[in-house]
Amino acid sequence: PGSRPVLVYGLLMGYELGLISGALLQMSSILVLSCKEQEIVVSSLLFGALFASLTGGFLIDRFGRRFAIIIASSLLVLGSLILLPYESYGMLIVGRIAIGISISLSSIATCVYIAEIAPQHRRGFLVSLNELMIVIGILFAYISNYAFASVSHGWKYMFGLVIPLGALQAIAMYFLPPSPRFLVMKNNDEAARKVLERLRETSDATKELTVIKSSLKDEHQYSFLDLFHSKNNMRARMLVGLTLVFFVQTTGQPNILFYASTVLKSVGFQSNEAASLASTGVGVVKVVSTVPATVFVDQVGSKTFLCIGSSVMAVSLVTMGLVNRNIHVNFTNVCKSQSLEDSFLHRPGNLSGLTNDSLKDLFASMASQERISFNTQRKPDIAGTGEQNRTALAGGKSTTGSHTESEEVPVVLKWLSLASLLAYVAAFSIGLGPMSWLVLSEIFPGGIRGRAMALTSSMNWGINLLISLTFLTVTGKPSLCHSKLILASLAFVIVFIPETKGCSLEQISMELAKQ
Repeated sequence: PGSRPVLVYGLLMGYELGLISGALLQMSSILVLSCKEQEIVVSSLLFGALFASLTGGFLIDRFGRRFAIIIASSLLVLGSLILLPYESYGMLIVGRIAIGISISLSSIATCVYIAEIAPQHRRGFLVSLNELMIVIGILFAYISNYAFASVSHGWKYMFGLVIPLGALQAIAMYFLPPSPRFLVMKNNDEAARKVLERLRETSDATKELTVIKSSLKDEHQYSFLDLFHSKNNMRARMLVGLTLVFFVQTTGQPNILFYASTVLKSVGFQSNEAASLASTGVGVVKVVSTVPATVFVDQVGSKTFLCIGSSVMAVSLVTMGLVNRNIHVNFTNVCKSQSLEDSFLHRPGNLSGLTNDSLKDLFASMASQERISFNTQRKPDIAGTGEQNRTALAGGKSTTGSHTESEEVPVVLKWLSLASLLAYVAAFSIGLGPMSWLVLSEIFPGGIRGRAMALTSSMNWGINLLISLTFLTVTGKPSLCHSKLILASLAFVIVFIPETKGCSLEQISMELAKQ
Protein backbone atom coordinates (compact mmCIF):
# COMPACT_ATOMS: atom_id res chain seq x y z
CA PRO A 1 0.00 0.00 0.00
CA GLY A 2 2.82 2.43 0.75
CA SER A 3 4.00 2.36 -2.86
CA ARG A 4 0.77 3.64 -4.41
CA PRO A 5 1.41 7.42 -4.06
CA VAL A 6 4.98 6.84 -5.28
CA LEU A 7 3.63 5.33 -8.50
CA VAL A 8 1.78 8.59 -9.19
CA TYR A 9 5.18 10.23 -9.43
CA GLY A 10 6.10 7.69 -12.11
CA LEU A 11 3.11 9.01 -14.05
CA LEU A 12 4.34 12.61 -13.70
CA MET A 13 7.89 11.63 -14.59
CA GLY A 14 6.75 9.91 -17.79
CA TYR A 15 4.57 12.90 -18.70
CA GLU A 16 7.53 15.29 -18.42
CA LEU A 17 9.79 12.97 -20.43
CA GLY A 18 7.33 12.59 -23.30
CA LEU A 19 5.97 16.13 -23.32
CA ILE A 20 8.90 17.74 -25.12
CA SER A 21 8.29 15.61 -28.23
CA GLY A 22 5.24 17.66 -29.26
CA ALA A 23 5.94 20.86 -27.32
CA LEU A 24 9.22 21.23 -29.23
CA LEU A 25 7.32 21.56 -32.53
CA GLN A 26 5.42 24.59 -31.18
CA MET A 27 8.29 26.17 -29.26
CA SER A 28 10.67 25.93 -32.21
CA SER A 29 8.19 27.96 -34.29
CA ILE A 30 7.30 30.55 -31.64
CA LEU A 31 10.89 31.13 -30.48
CA VAL A 32 12.42 30.50 -33.93
CA LEU A 33 14.84 27.87 -32.64
CA SER A 34 17.65 26.49 -34.77
CA CYS A 35 18.47 22.78 -34.81
CA LYS A 36 21.19 23.27 -32.20
CA GLU A 37 18.88 25.35 -29.98
CA GLN A 38 16.22 22.62 -30.18
CA GLU A 39 18.83 20.08 -29.08
CA ILE A 40 19.79 22.30 -26.14
CA VAL A 41 16.14 22.65 -25.08
CA VAL A 42 15.81 18.86 -25.00
CA SER A 43 19.21 18.33 -23.41
CA SER A 44 18.78 20.96 -20.66
CA LEU A 45 16.52 18.50 -18.83
CA LEU A 46 19.25 15.88 -19.13
CA PHE A 47 21.87 18.32 -17.84
CA GLY A 48 19.77 18.85 -14.71
CA ALA A 49 19.28 15.10 -14.42
CA LEU A 50 23.02 14.48 -14.67
CA PHE A 51 23.71 17.05 -11.95
CA ALA A 52 21.14 15.45 -9.65
CA SER A 53 22.50 11.96 -10.26
CA LEU A 54 25.95 13.08 -9.11
CA THR A 55 24.63 14.52 -5.84
CA GLY A 56 21.36 12.68 -5.26
CA GLY A 57 22.90 9.49 -3.87
CA PHE A 58 24.26 11.35 -0.85
CA LEU A 59 20.86 12.96 -0.26
CA ILE A 60 19.04 9.61 -0.49
CA ASP A 61 21.41 7.74 1.86
CA ARG A 62 21.75 10.64 4.31
CA PHE A 63 18.19 11.97 4.62
CA GLY A 64 16.08 9.10 3.34
CA ARG A 65 14.27 7.90 0.24
CA ARG A 66 10.93 9.50 1.16
CA PHE A 67 12.45 12.93 1.81
CA ALA A 68 14.23 12.82 -1.56
CA ILE A 69 10.94 12.12 -3.36
CA ILE A 70 9.28 15.09 -1.58
CA ILE A 71 12.11 17.37 -2.73
CA ALA A 72 11.82 16.00 -6.27
CA SER A 73 8.06 16.66 -6.38
CA SER A 74 8.58 20.24 -5.18
CA LEU A 75 11.22 20.86 -7.86
CA LEU A 76 8.86 19.52 -10.52
CA VAL A 77 6.27 22.13 -9.55
CA LEU A 78 8.89 24.90 -9.39
CA GLY A 79 10.36 24.05 -12.80
CA SER A 80 6.91 24.03 -14.40
CA LEU A 81 6.04 27.39 -12.83
CA ILE A 82 9.23 28.92 -14.28
CA LEU A 83 8.23 27.86 -17.81
CA LEU A 84 4.73 29.34 -17.94
CA PRO A 85 4.97 33.17 -17.61
CA TYR A 86 7.73 33.69 -20.17
CA GLU A 87 8.37 33.06 -23.85
CA SER A 88 12.10 33.21 -23.40
CA TYR A 89 14.71 30.74 -24.59
CA GLY A 90 16.80 31.35 -21.45
CA MET A 91 13.93 30.82 -18.99
CA LEU A 92 12.91 27.73 -20.91
CA ILE A 93 16.37 26.27 -20.29
CA VAL A 94 16.25 27.16 -16.56
CA GLY A 95 12.85 25.55 -16.08
CA ARG A 96 13.86 22.42 -17.96
CA ILE A 97 17.01 22.06 -15.82
CA ALA A 98 14.91 22.21 -12.62
CA ILE A 99 12.56 19.55 -14.02
CA GLY A 100 15.57 17.42 -14.97
CA ILE A 101 16.90 17.55 -11.41
CA SER A 102 13.47 16.47 -10.18
CA ILE A 103 13.19 13.55 -12.62
CA SER A 104 16.66 12.19 -11.89
CA LEU A 105 16.32 12.43 -8.12
CA SER A 106 12.93 10.76 -8.20
CA SER A 107 14.02 7.98 -10.56
CA ILE A 108 16.75 6.94 -8.10
CA ALA A 109 14.78 7.39 -4.90
CA THR A 110 11.59 5.78 -6.19
CA CYS A 111 13.28 2.57 -7.36
CA VAL A 112 15.17 2.22 -4.07
CA TYR A 113 12.12 3.06 -1.94
CA ILE A 114 9.79 0.61 -3.67
CA ALA A 115 12.40 -2.18 -3.68
CA GLU A 116 12.97 -1.72 0.06
CA ILE A 117 9.36 -1.63 1.19
CA ALA A 118 8.07 -4.40 -1.11
CA PRO A 119 7.82 -8.07 -0.04
CA GLN A 120 10.23 -10.24 -2.02
CA HIS A 121 7.49 -12.08 -3.95
CA ARG A 122 6.05 -8.75 -5.19
CA ARG A 123 9.21 -6.66 -5.57
CA GLY A 124 9.59 -7.23 -9.30
CA PHE A 125 5.94 -6.40 -9.90
CA LEU A 126 6.04 -3.15 -7.90
CA VAL A 127 9.31 -1.86 -9.38
CA SER A 128 8.07 -2.71 -12.89
CA LEU A 129 4.69 -1.14 -12.07
CA ASN A 130 6.54 2.12 -11.55
CA GLU A 131 7.92 1.75 -15.08
CA LEU A 132 4.38 1.06 -16.33
CA MET A 133 3.22 4.31 -14.72
CA ILE A 134 6.07 6.12 -16.46
CA VAL A 135 5.03 4.85 -19.91
CA ILE A 136 1.38 5.69 -19.13
CA GLY A 137 2.63 9.20 -18.34
CA ILE A 138 4.43 9.26 -21.69
CA LEU A 139 1.18 8.25 -23.42
CA PHE A 140 -0.69 11.06 -21.65
CA ALA A 141 2.04 13.45 -22.80
CA TYR A 142 1.60 12.36 -26.42
CA ILE A 143 -2.19 12.75 -26.12
CA SER A 144 -1.61 16.22 -24.69
CA ASN A 145 0.73 17.00 -27.59
CA TYR A 146 -2.01 16.10 -30.05
CA ALA A 147 -4.80 17.85 -28.13
CA PHE A 148 -2.90 21.16 -27.98
CA ALA A 149 -1.07 20.88 -31.32
CA SER A 150 -3.30 23.47 -33.01
CA VAL A 151 -3.96 25.62 -29.91
CA SER A 152 -2.17 28.96 -29.68
CA HIS A 153 0.61 28.64 -27.07
CA GLY A 154 -0.60 25.12 -26.39
CA TRP A 155 2.80 24.14 -24.98
CA LYS A 156 2.02 26.25 -21.87
CA TYR A 157 -1.08 24.18 -21.17
CA MET A 158 0.98 21.02 -21.65
CA PHE A 159 3.52 22.05 -19.01
CA GLY A 160 0.92 23.54 -16.66
CA LEU A 161 -1.04 20.30 -16.22
CA VAL A 162 1.60 18.78 -13.92
CA ILE A 163 1.58 21.59 -11.33
CA PRO A 164 -1.44 20.53 -9.22
CA LEU A 165 -0.52 16.84 -9.45
CA GLY A 166 3.08 17.53 -8.43
CA ALA A 167 1.92 19.54 -5.41
CA LEU A 168 -0.45 16.76 -4.33
CA GLN A 169 2.34 14.23 -4.72
CA ALA A 170 4.67 16.17 -2.41
CA ILE A 171 1.92 16.36 0.23
CA ALA A 172 0.97 12.67 -0.10
CA MET A 173 4.59 11.52 0.32
CA TYR A 174 4.72 13.22 3.72
CA PHE A 175 2.18 10.71 5.05
CA LEU A 176 3.98 7.61 3.71
CA PRO A 177 6.22 5.55 6.02
CA PRO A 178 10.01 5.75 5.62
CA SER A 179 11.91 2.76 4.29
CA PRO A 180 12.39 0.18 7.08
CA ARG A 181 15.91 -0.55 5.83
CA PHE A 182 16.74 3.16 6.02
CA LEU A 183 15.42 3.29 9.60
CA VAL A 184 17.64 0.33 10.56
CA MET A 185 20.59 2.14 8.94
CA LYS A 186 19.82 5.06 11.30
CA ASN A 187 19.61 2.70 14.34
CA ASN A 188 15.86 3.22 14.72
CA ASP A 189 14.87 -0.44 15.00
CA GLU A 190 11.57 0.10 16.80
CA ALA A 191 10.26 2.45 14.12
CA ALA A 192 11.43 0.00 11.45
CA ARG A 193 9.50 -2.83 13.14
CA LYS A 194 6.29 -0.77 13.19
CA VAL A 195 6.67 0.14 9.52
CA LEU A 196 7.19 -3.51 8.57
CA GLU A 197 4.11 -4.58 10.55
CA ARG A 198 2.08 -1.92 8.76
CA LEU A 199 3.38 -2.83 5.31
CA ARG A 200 3.12 -6.61 5.77
CA GLU A 201 -0.21 -6.35 7.63
CA THR A 202 1.06 -8.56 10.43
CA SER A 203 1.40 -8.23 14.19
CA ASP A 204 4.96 -9.57 14.33
CA ALA A 205 7.69 -8.57 11.85
CA THR A 206 10.59 -9.61 14.12
CA LYS A 207 11.90 -12.25 11.73
CA GLU A 208 12.19 -9.92 8.72
CA LEU A 209 13.63 -7.17 10.90
CA THR A 210 16.32 -9.57 12.15
CA VAL A 211 17.28 -10.49 8.59
CA ILE A 212 17.52 -6.82 7.60
CA LYS A 213 19.66 -5.96 10.64
CA SER A 214 21.99 -8.88 10.01
CA SER A 215 22.43 -7.89 6.38
CA LEU A 216 22.98 -4.19 7.06
CA LYS A 217 25.41 -4.80 9.93
CA ASP A 218 28.31 -5.26 7.52
CA GLU A 219 26.89 -3.28 4.59
CA HIS A 220 26.55 -0.07 6.61
CA GLN A 221 30.32 0.22 6.79
CA TYR A 222 30.69 0.64 3.01
CA SER A 223 32.21 3.86 1.73
CA PHE A 224 31.71 5.29 -1.74
CA LEU A 225 35.18 4.16 -2.84
CA ASP A 226 34.27 0.57 -1.94
CA LEU A 227 32.15 0.54 -5.09
CA PHE A 228 35.41 0.28 -7.05
CA HIS A 229 37.12 -2.34 -4.87
CA SER A 230 37.00 -6.12 -5.01
CA LYS A 231 35.53 -6.40 -1.50
CA ASN A 232 32.32 -8.48 -1.68
CA ASN A 233 32.57 -8.31 -5.46
CA MET A 234 31.52 -4.64 -5.46
CA ARG A 235 33.65 -3.64 -8.46
CA ALA A 236 32.09 -6.35 -10.61
CA ARG A 237 28.58 -5.33 -9.51
CA MET A 238 29.32 -1.73 -10.41
CA LEU A 239 30.65 -2.71 -13.83
CA VAL A 240 27.49 -4.72 -14.47
CA GLY A 241 25.35 -1.73 -13.51
CA LEU A 242 27.31 0.78 -15.61
CA THR A 243 27.38 -1.50 -18.64
CA LEU A 244 23.65 -2.11 -18.39
CA VAL A 245 22.78 1.61 -18.43
CA PHE A 246 25.28 2.10 -21.28
CA PHE A 247 23.26 -0.29 -23.40
CA VAL A 248 19.96 1.29 -22.32
CA GLN A 249 21.09 4.60 -23.83
CA THR A 250 23.20 3.61 -26.83
CA THR A 251 20.60 1.29 -28.33
CA GLY A 252 18.76 4.47 -29.34
CA GLN A 253 15.36 4.14 -27.64
CA PRO A 254 15.40 7.07 -25.16
CA ASN A 255 16.00 9.67 -27.88
CA ILE A 256 13.22 8.23 -29.99
CA LEU A 257 11.11 9.20 -26.97
CA PHE A 258 12.30 12.84 -26.94
CA TYR A 259 12.23 13.34 -30.71
CA ALA A 260 9.27 11.06 -31.57
CA SER A 261 7.32 13.73 -33.47
CA THR A 262 10.43 14.92 -35.32
CA VAL A 263 11.36 11.35 -36.28
CA LEU A 264 7.83 10.69 -37.55
CA LYS A 265 7.89 13.92 -39.53
CA SER A 266 11.05 12.70 -41.22
CA VAL A 267 9.35 9.57 -42.55
CA GLY A 268 6.32 11.32 -44.05
CA PHE A 269 3.94 12.50 -41.27
CA GLN A 270 4.35 16.10 -42.36
CA SER A 271 2.03 18.23 -40.19
CA ASN A 272 2.45 18.79 -36.46
CA GLU A 273 -0.97 17.22 -35.83
CA ALA A 274 -0.19 14.11 -37.92
CA ALA A 275 3.22 13.63 -36.28
CA SER A 276 1.73 14.12 -32.79
CA LEU A 277 -1.09 11.67 -33.50
CA ALA A 278 1.38 9.07 -34.81
CA SER A 279 3.55 9.54 -31.72
CA THR A 280 0.45 8.87 -29.61
CA GLY A 281 0.45 5.44 -31.25
CA VAL A 282 4.02 5.03 -30.00
CA GLY A 283 2.81 5.81 -26.47
CA VAL A 284 -0.01 3.27 -26.69
CA VAL A 285 2.43 0.57 -27.80
CA LYS A 286 4.75 1.39 -24.88
CA VAL A 287 1.91 1.01 -22.38
CA VAL A 288 0.48 -2.20 -23.87
CA SER A 289 3.88 -3.90 -24.12
CA THR A 290 4.93 -2.90 -20.59
CA VAL A 291 1.88 -4.59 -19.05
CA PRO A 292 3.01 -8.24 -19.55
CA ALA A 293 6.49 -7.36 -18.30
CA THR A 294 4.94 -5.87 -15.17
CA VAL A 295 2.48 -8.67 -14.51
CA PHE A 296 4.74 -11.67 -15.17
CA VAL A 297 8.20 -10.47 -14.10
CA ASP A 298 8.04 -12.25 -10.72
CA GLN A 299 7.20 -15.55 -12.46
CA VAL A 300 9.33 -15.25 -15.62
CA GLY A 301 12.29 -13.26 -14.28
CA SER A 302 13.98 -10.06 -15.38
CA LYS A 303 16.80 -11.84 -17.23
CA THR A 304 14.37 -13.68 -19.53
CA PHE A 305 12.55 -10.46 -20.41
CA LEU A 306 15.87 -8.73 -21.10
CA CYS A 307 16.83 -11.47 -23.56
CA ILE A 308 13.47 -11.42 -25.36
CA GLY A 309 13.42 -7.63 -25.61
CA SER A 310 16.97 -7.33 -26.96
CA SER A 311 16.35 -9.99 -29.62
CA VAL A 312 13.19 -8.31 -30.96
CA MET A 313 14.84 -4.87 -30.85
CA ALA A 314 17.68 -6.08 -33.07
CA VAL A 315 15.31 -7.51 -35.70
CA SER A 316 13.03 -4.46 -35.78
CA LEU A 317 15.93 -2.00 -35.95
CA VAL A 318 17.51 -3.80 -38.90
CA THR A 319 14.13 -3.64 -40.67
CA MET A 320 13.79 0.06 -39.89
CA GLY A 321 17.28 0.79 -41.18
CA LEU A 322 16.69 -1.05 -44.45
CA VAL A 323 13.39 0.74 -45.03
CA ASN A 324 14.80 4.18 -44.25
CA ARG A 325 17.59 3.72 -46.79
CA ASN A 326 14.89 4.23 -49.40
CA ILE A 327 13.46 7.34 -47.73
CA HIS A 328 15.20 10.53 -48.86
CA VAL A 329 14.15 12.71 -45.93
CA ASN A 330 16.19 12.60 -42.75
CA PHE A 331 15.97 14.22 -39.31
CA THR A 332 18.45 16.97 -40.15
CA ASN A 333 16.54 17.90 -43.31
CA VAL A 334 13.25 18.26 -41.48
CA CYS A 335 14.84 20.27 -38.69
CA LYS A 336 16.61 22.68 -41.07
CA SER A 337 13.57 23.10 -43.29
CA GLN A 338 11.39 23.88 -40.26
CA SER A 339 13.91 26.36 -38.87
CA LEU A 340 14.18 28.08 -42.26
CA GLU A 341 10.41 28.30 -42.61
CA ASP A 342 10.06 29.69 -39.07
CA SER A 343 12.65 32.36 -39.75
CA PHE A 344 10.59 33.61 -42.70
CA LEU A 345 7.22 33.41 -40.96
CA HIS A 346 8.10 34.87 -37.55
CA ARG A 347 10.84 37.43 -38.18
CA PRO A 348 9.76 40.94 -39.26
CA GLY A 349 10.57 42.18 -42.74
CA ASN A 350 10.70 38.80 -44.41
CA LEU A 351 7.18 38.81 -45.83
CA SER A 352 7.09 42.05 -47.84
CA GLY A 353 6.11 41.50 -51.43
CA LEU A 354 5.45 37.77 -51.01
CA THR A 355 2.06 36.18 -51.54
CA ASN A 356 0.90 32.97 -49.91
CA ASP A 357 1.36 31.09 -53.18
CA SER A 358 4.86 32.43 -53.70
CA LEU A 359 5.84 31.47 -50.14
CA LYS A 360 4.58 27.94 -50.71
CA ASP A 361 6.60 27.71 -53.91
CA LEU A 362 9.69 29.09 -52.19
CA PHE A 363 9.56 26.58 -49.34
CA ALA A 364 8.79 23.78 -51.79
CA SER A 365 11.87 24.67 -53.80
CA MET A 366 14.03 24.85 -50.65
CA ALA A 367 12.77 21.48 -49.47
CA SER A 368 13.47 20.06 -52.93
CA GLN A 369 16.98 21.51 -52.88
CA GLU A 370 17.72 19.96 -49.46
CA ARG A 371 16.45 16.57 -50.58
CA ILE A 372 18.74 16.72 -53.57
CA SER A 373 21.76 17.70 -51.45
CA PHE A 374 21.29 14.71 -49.15
CA ASN A 375 20.63 12.22 -51.95
CA THR A 376 24.01 11.05 -53.18
CA GLN A 377 22.44 9.09 -56.00
CA ARG A 378 21.33 12.26 -57.81
CA LYS A 379 23.18 15.32 -59.07
CA PRO A 380 21.77 18.68 -57.97
CA ASP A 381 20.38 20.91 -60.69
CA ILE A 382 21.80 24.17 -59.37
CA ALA A 383 20.59 26.29 -62.24
CA GLY A 384 17.08 24.90 -62.07
CA THR A 385 16.89 25.36 -58.34
CA GLY A 386 18.14 28.90 -58.53
CA GLU A 387 15.59 29.77 -61.19
CA GLN A 388 12.87 28.22 -59.07
CA ASN A 389 13.86 30.36 -56.06
CA ARG A 390 13.97 33.52 -58.17
CA THR A 391 10.54 32.79 -59.58
CA ALA A 392 9.10 32.31 -56.08
CA LEU A 393 10.70 35.48 -54.72
CA ALA A 394 9.33 37.45 -57.63
CA GLY A 395 5.82 36.40 -56.68
CA GLY A 396 5.31 34.13 -59.65
CA LYS A 397 4.41 30.46 -59.92
CA SER A 398 7.15 27.88 -60.09
CA THR A 399 6.93 25.54 -63.04
CA THR A 400 9.00 22.86 -61.31
CA GLY A 401 7.03 22.60 -58.07
CA SER A 402 5.85 19.15 -59.05
CA HIS A 403 9.31 17.80 -58.29
CA THR A 404 8.58 18.08 -54.57
CA GLU A 405 5.48 15.94 -54.92
CA SER A 406 7.47 13.22 -56.64
CA GLU A 407 9.87 13.18 -53.70
CA GLU A 408 7.18 12.43 -51.10
CA VAL A 409 7.71 9.31 -49.01
CA PRO A 410 5.87 6.31 -50.53
CA VAL A 411 2.90 5.26 -48.40
CA VAL A 412 4.09 1.66 -48.05
CA LEU A 413 7.55 2.72 -46.83
CA LYS A 414 6.06 5.30 -44.44
CA TRP A 415 3.84 2.74 -42.71
CA LEU A 416 6.46 -0.02 -42.77
CA SER A 417 8.90 2.37 -41.09
CA LEU A 418 6.26 3.20 -38.45
CA ALA A 419 5.51 -0.51 -37.88
CA SER A 420 9.18 -1.37 -37.34
CA LEU A 421 9.52 1.64 -35.02
CA LEU A 422 6.55 0.42 -32.97
CA ALA A 423 8.00 -3.10 -32.73
CA TYR A 424 11.29 -1.56 -31.59
CA VAL A 425 9.48 0.50 -28.93
CA ALA A 426 7.49 -2.54 -27.75
CA ALA A 427 10.62 -4.70 -27.40
CA PHE A 428 12.38 -2.02 -25.35
CA SER A 429 9.31 -1.70 -23.13
CA ILE A 430 9.38 -5.37 -22.11
CA GLY A 431 13.15 -5.61 -21.78
CA LEU A 432 15.75 -2.91 -21.26
CA GLY A 433 13.18 -0.30 -20.20
CA PRO A 434 11.72 -1.73 -16.98
CA MET A 435 14.10 -4.62 -16.29
CA SER A 436 17.32 -2.62 -16.18
CA TRP A 437 16.11 -0.54 -13.23
CA LEU A 438 14.77 -3.59 -11.46
CA VAL A 439 18.19 -5.28 -11.71
CA LEU A 440 19.97 -2.10 -10.54
CA SER A 441 17.70 -1.81 -7.50
CA GLU A 442 18.57 -5.40 -6.50
CA ILE A 443 22.29 -5.99 -7.04
CA PHE A 444 23.76 -3.44 -4.61
CA PRO A 445 23.93 -3.72 -0.78
CA GLY A 446 21.39 -1.66 1.15
CA GLY A 447 23.97 0.43 3.00
CA ILE A 448 25.30 1.91 -0.24
CA ARG A 449 22.37 1.31 -2.59
CA GLY A 450 21.48 4.99 -2.96
CA ARG A 451 25.00 6.05 -3.91
CA ALA A 452 25.44 3.08 -6.27
CA MET A 453 22.16 3.87 -8.01
CA ALA A 454 23.16 7.53 -8.27
CA LEU A 455 26.46 6.61 -9.92
CA THR A 456 24.83 4.34 -12.49
CA SER A 457 22.14 6.97 -13.02
CA SER A 458 24.78 9.63 -13.70
CA MET A 459 26.20 7.51 -16.51
CA ASN A 460 22.67 6.94 -17.80
CA TRP A 461 21.88 10.65 -17.96
CA GLY A 462 25.37 11.58 -19.17
CA ILE A 463 25.20 9.35 -22.24
CA ASN A 464 21.62 10.47 -22.87
CA LEU A 465 22.78 14.09 -22.72
CA LEU A 466 25.60 13.48 -25.20
CA ILE A 467 23.31 11.76 -27.71
CA SER A 468 20.50 14.32 -27.36
CA LEU A 469 22.87 17.24 -27.94
CA THR A 470 23.79 15.83 -31.36
CA PHE A 471 20.69 13.87 -32.40
CA LEU A 472 19.26 16.36 -34.92
CA THR A 473 22.48 17.73 -36.38
CA VAL A 474 24.52 14.52 -36.53
CA THR A 475 22.02 11.68 -36.87
CA GLY A 476 20.54 11.47 -40.35
CA LYS A 477 18.52 8.27 -39.90
CA PRO A 478 18.22 5.42 -37.42
CA SER A 479 21.49 3.59 -37.89
CA LEU A 480 21.98 -0.11 -38.53
CA CYS A 481 24.96 0.20 -36.17
CA HIS A 482 22.49 0.33 -33.28
CA SER A 483 21.53 -3.26 -34.04
CA LYS A 484 25.12 -4.35 -33.36
CA LEU A 485 24.97 -2.67 -29.95
CA ILE A 486 21.69 -4.44 -29.22
CA LEU A 487 23.23 -7.82 -30.07
CA ALA A 488 26.15 -6.95 -27.79
CA SER A 489 23.66 -6.12 -25.02
CA LEU A 490 22.00 -9.51 -25.53
CA ALA A 491 25.31 -11.31 -25.10
CA PHE A 492 26.08 -9.22 -22.01
CA VAL A 493 22.73 -10.07 -20.40
CA ILE A 494 23.16 -13.80 -21.05
CA VAL A 495 26.66 -13.93 -19.54
CA PHE A 496 26.63 -11.38 -16.70
CA ILE A 497 23.12 -10.55 -15.47
CA PRO A 498 21.98 -12.75 -12.53
CA GLU A 499 18.45 -14.13 -12.27
CA THR A 500 16.93 -12.68 -9.10
CA LYS A 501 13.31 -13.82 -9.15
CA GLY A 502 12.01 -15.17 -5.82
CA CYS A 503 15.01 -13.96 -3.81
CA SER A 504 15.13 -11.33 -1.06
CA LEU A 505 17.49 -8.37 -1.40
CA GLU A 506 19.65 -9.86 1.36
CA GLN A 507 19.90 -13.23 -0.44
CA ILE A 508 20.83 -11.53 -3.72
CA SER A 509 23.55 -9.48 -2.05
CA MET A 510 25.05 -12.51 -0.28
CA GLU A 511 25.08 -14.57 -3.48
CA LEU A 512 26.72 -11.79 -5.50
CA ALA A 513 29.33 -11.29 -2.78
CA LYS A 514 30.41 -14.92 -3.17
CA GLN A 515 30.67 -14.94 -6.99
